Amino acid sequence: MGAGQTERVVAQPFPDIEPYAKGRLDVGDGNRIYWQTSGNPDGKPALVVHGGPGSGGNRRAHKNFDPAIYRTIMFDQRGCGESLPHASDPAVELTHNTTEHLIADMERLRVHLGVEKWLLYGGSWGSTLILAYAERYPERVSEIILVGVTMTRPEETDWLYHGVARFLPGPWEAFRDALPEAERNGNLVAAYSRLVNNPDPAVVAKGARDWCAWEDAVIAHESLGNPGQYSSKPDAAMLAFVRICTHYFANNAWLPDGQLLRDAHKLAGIPAVLIHGRLDLSSPLQTAWQLAQAWPDAELHVIDDSGHTGSPTMGATILEATARFARR
Repeated sequence: MGAGQTERVVAQPFPDIEPYAKGRLDVGDGNRIYWQTSGNPDGKPALVVHGGPGSGGNRRAHKNFDPAIYRTIMFDQRGCGESLPHASDPAVELTHNTTEHLIADMERLRVHLGVEKWLLYGGSWGSTLILAYAERYPERVSEIILVGVTMTRPEETDWLYHGVARFLPGPWEAFRDALPEAERNGNLVAAYSRLVNNPDPAVVAKGARDWCAWEDAVIAHESLGNPGQYSSKPDAAMLAFVRICTHYFANNAWLPDGQLLRDAHKLAGIPAVLIHGRLDLSSPLQTAWQLAQAWPDAELHVIDDSGHTGSPTMGATILEATARFARR
């Protein structure tokens, strides 16, 4: 295991490039997921799995991969980004938007693009989805890079929306008190899920803003990262994010408690780099540490100056990981 060092030359991301192919893949249930590929069409396949859930893919994530070596694939998960139908429309049901559906979508995309094995890269919720997919299809995964490791266990969700309040009592009380009084003493995530599916558009819009204000409060100290990123989302993207996020977290992502950690043995033989910020209040280091203990092929890098949204040192560590795996 290694620790990120803050006193070093920071590597630079690769230049921005346009995708050479893109489209929407019909994955059933009326859903078409957006995908795009960039870099070397004959290169090493790497799939970027975005967070949220419901954030949509970062179109600049390919800059972490050498375009001469990698064939970088990005996709938007159901209901967000450029995938259709979009969850910002209150008429769009989320019944067919679960972890099982997303695992199946990833596998369908792999087959559609003719990929035999791919490197999986992602952070936050993306790390949960990557682990769920890799434990289902380990033979389809060459390497894994996880940033801001989560497993979406009930204890992690409870921490983010209840426990971390001890550090941010004022913003948390505002988050809680934005709910109807009868909803303030129970599961706040489930209460917000009901709120953002209210028939009144004004109630829904305010609920989404209040949710994102809390998310931003938790990362407000991350001066080297990207504080304020949740509330800066366009209205449609914000609403889709909050509807999908609350839907997943209110249902514990449909994962039995502790399943991903218990099944880490299925990842044996898959090399991995786990990168986690020591200052991450959203997802404390313990989760990444526990996963590294259960997965001998995973190397944990703790980045001392980073929180959940990154830092230059974290960015350099990501580039080092993709460069190392490019040689395999």
